[in-house]
Amino acid sequence: MKSDLFQNTESTSEQQFALQNSKLLKVKLNGTVTARQGSMVAYQGQADFNYQGAGGIGKMLKQKLTGEGVATMSVTGQADVFFADQSRDVHLIYLEGDAISINGRNVLAYDSSMDVDVHMIQGAGMMSGGLFNTIIRGTGWVAITSHGTPVVLATDAPTYVDSNAVVCWSANLQTNVARSFKMSGLIGRGTGEAVQLSFAGQGWVIVQPSELDLATMNQGGAQTGSPAGGALGGLLGR
Repeated sequence: MKSDLFQNTESTSEQQFALQNSKLLKVKLNGTVTARQGSMVAYQGQADFNYQGAGGIGKMLKQKLTGEGVATMSVTGQADVFFADQSRDVHLIYLEGDAISINGRNVLAYDSSMDVDVHMIQGAGMMSGGLFNTIIRGTGWVAITSHGTPVVLATDAPTYVDSNAVVCWSANLQTNVARSFKMSGLIGRGTGEAVQLSFAGQGWVIVQPSELDLATMNQGGAQTGSPAGGALGGLLGR
């Protein structure tokens, strides 16, 4: 039997987290990893999949109140496990005791030893809609997704990103909310570019070439997992 399909054989990388291809993550499981619920597409070997809570009542309440975070599962065993999320592009980041701030909707999997929490974005008080994001901190692999091939922007100069296009950024950056619209834009037809995040300091921001449809965001609110979820989604959706 012959087919070009057979060129897509399993990756032989011995790295714990490796890209099978641009859309598919392969994890060499020898213990436990944490992944987005429902993201497993195949595995070879022995693996158990269990719902994982938010990590304590405090973190659970934060996720419920803010709408930020990601429903995860704990994957334990000895296996090669493949993860994907609706054919989105997959990218790997190795943290070395540092941290990233990431949209919950862009989390695919991470080392279970990581500390994960929800925080309010600096400079984004409730009058700004209460923008929240997920912080992942520690040493190990993090697999993230993007809708399309992203760009990594160095923040040597003041940097502004649409809140629905930003994927993640180095957590040491100073953040704030910038607006390029007049309040009248909330009534009737606005520009569609109501809220941007500004970044300052030494670091980077990852931006995808796609953003949530504003109407969808307003209808979904917290369920979108966007940094503009929660209070902002509720405000604009009224």
